[in-house]
Amino acid sequence: MSTFPGSPKLLRGGLVLVDPTSGAVVRVIALQYNPDTLTRTLQPKAVTDSQDRSQALRLTGPPVETIKIDAEIDATDQLELPDQHPAAVQLGIAPQIASLETLLYPTSGQLLANDALQSSGTLEITPVETPLALFVWSKERVVPVRVTDFSVTEEAFDPKLNPTRAKVSLSLRVLSVDDLGFSNKGGSLYMIYQQNKERLAQRATGGTLALLGLTGIP
Repeated sequence: MSTFPGSPKLLRGGLVLVDPTSGAVVRVIALQYNPDTLTRTLQPKAVTDSQDRSQALRLTGPPVETIKIDAEIDATDQLELPDQHPAAVQLGIAPQIASLETLLYPTSGQLLANDALQSSGTLEITPVETPLALFVWSKERVVPVRVTDFSVTEEAFDPKLNPTRAKVSLSLRVLSVDDLGFSNKGGSLYMIYQQNKERLAQRATGGTLALLGLTGIP
């Protein structure tokens, strides 16, 4: 079915993996369908010493923000055009699922390299560094994240038991300058993210005390 020519182009949300040092794009994972809901939870970082009343209004840093999304992946349309989508015929949506799953894995090459170091008697092996993941939800919301939870429900399969339809749930923890520092590429992207929020807040329509039934602060 043709799309109405005057309709706006729908942007997709997704994840971008970048080199944490150079900022070069390593991989782009675009969601097939944007989820209907996106849940964000913010937990403030406040001074917790309840005995020191002078600290009650002080914040120690940006809040801990968690983003949760439920995305759908479906190969039905591709399977209707097998000549144009041979990968879907051969593998269903397994490649799309794997591209999300591997966000949580060090590469097999890194694992083998660390095993070789351990076998050679290296006493201290540096933990594997992964690419920096950015959650992209429009150009105004590009934020560094760490995947903290991933689950997938495969709902339909082809005759070779390849999944053809699935629901994926992702929990993402936003990485702030407290996590990455100000000089890190991710830290600078976080600051842009927070500054965009501050600019949006300034554009919100202000209220008055009268709207709250007050003539002044008692």
